[in-house]
Amino acid sequence: MFEKHRNSKQDPDPIQAQQDSLTASGTPSLNTGRAAVIGPGIQVKGDITGDENLVIEGKVTGKIKLEAHQVDISPSGRVHADITAKVIKVAGEVRGDLNGLEKVVLSRSGNIHGNIVAPRMTLEDGAIFKGSIDMNPGEPEKPVAVKSPVKTAVGKATGKTTEPAKVMTGEKSKEGTSYSLNGS
Repeated sequence: MFEKHRNSKQDPDPIQAQQDSLTASGTPSLNTGRAAVIGPGIQVKGDITGDENLVIEGKVTGKIKLEAHQVDISPSGRVHADITAKVIKVAGEVRGDLNGLEKVVLSRSGNIHGNIVAPRMTLEDGAIFKGSIDMNPGEPEKPVAVKSPVKTAVGKATGKTTEPAKVMTGEKSKEGTSYSLNGS
């Protein structure tokens, strides 16, 4: 009789419960709803790439490249790496450059020392940030057309432009040096 109720209410999967709590806590996962978690007692040295979202609660040193996914650095997370991801959310500490392909969010408990490149950026009150922000990375710089300067002479008394300046050139002949004015 007691076994019937115990079997109908199975113990929840601790990993699934953790992922559900992350989603419920305002850190929605992109794409699959799954996220790899680097726990608070874990230290990773090296490059991280993959095909799912990443939550960092521990320490990471190296490079993180998850271009189609989200990287969350929790308040206990310490990252010394350059990060490239679709969305980057920082509530912990990051030392390195961030390239958010969609956006970067720096929460009030976050601390970033590095440059940020993203089309959208959220910086909450109380956050610590030292570096530069480029919020227009998708638009290429337009080349500036430089016109050839026209040499003109400016009258000293009136400040008005007079006719174009003439250039004096020297030509040597048998009798000596002669000068002529060339101009347009």
